[in-house]
Amino acid sequence: MPKLLCLLLVASLLISPKSNLPDSDRAKAVRLTVWPKLQDELKAKGFKPNSPIYIRIFKEISELEVWVKAGKQYKLFKTYEVCTYSGGLGTKTQSGDGKSPEGFYIIEPKQLNPVSNYHLAINVGYPNKLEQLKGYTGKEIMVHGNCASIGCYAMTDPRIDEIFTLVYKAFEAGQQKIDLDIFPFRMDNEHMYKYSRYPSLAFWKTMKPGYDLFEKTHVPPVVGVKGREYAFN
Repeated sequence: MPKLLCLLLVASLLISPKSNLPDSDRAKAVRLTVWPKLQDELKAKGFKPNSPIYIRIFKEISELEVWVKAGKQYKLFKTYEVCTYSGGLGTKTQSGDGKSPEGFYIIEPKQLNPVSNYHLAINVGYPNKLEQLKGYTGKEIMVHGNCASIGCYAMTDPRIDEIFTLVYKAFEAGQQKIDLDIFPFRMDNEHMYKYSRYPSLAFWKTMKPGYDLFEKTHVPPVVGVKGREYAFN
């Protein structure tokens, strides 16, 4: 990257003094535009703005869901079309494989990138603890703007404007971590049977209990690692 461009990016990247969140003039301008609209939509659906959120992505149907906490459970607020991702079904395992990851991830404030070359971006947290244990490689896998991807989830600029703002506002209101769960498809029995001949089936079976827990409780599962598999609650 040219030295001047690097300096410009550093100059435009700010840390909000109130929230210690990565920020930029670009992200601020976006919030001024989209946050009033999002607040109206949240209130219209019975949500309190700035409530904790939870995010799910489904590859097969190219959808990103934002769920908002209402009482003890989370309810679906909005579904966004994923413009593109790469590599089809099956998770990322190594740098350069062109795959978009599947698994259970955590977003922390430091993972916000308000000066991305793809408009605005959120690092998904790949590789997670299990993936590191398995020796998976790769970095800087994002949910970002634009509609081009090699391993990331590209949402288009207008969609990432809303998603980034919802994440920022949840952090600003005090949420410490946001769960981001990425599934190949809706992991009901019908879809598990439909994809039962895929080489990733054994891995998907280890993900299914986490999917089922949320479907039952509407509370993001507490995810750990036992051996070389996910463990829940």
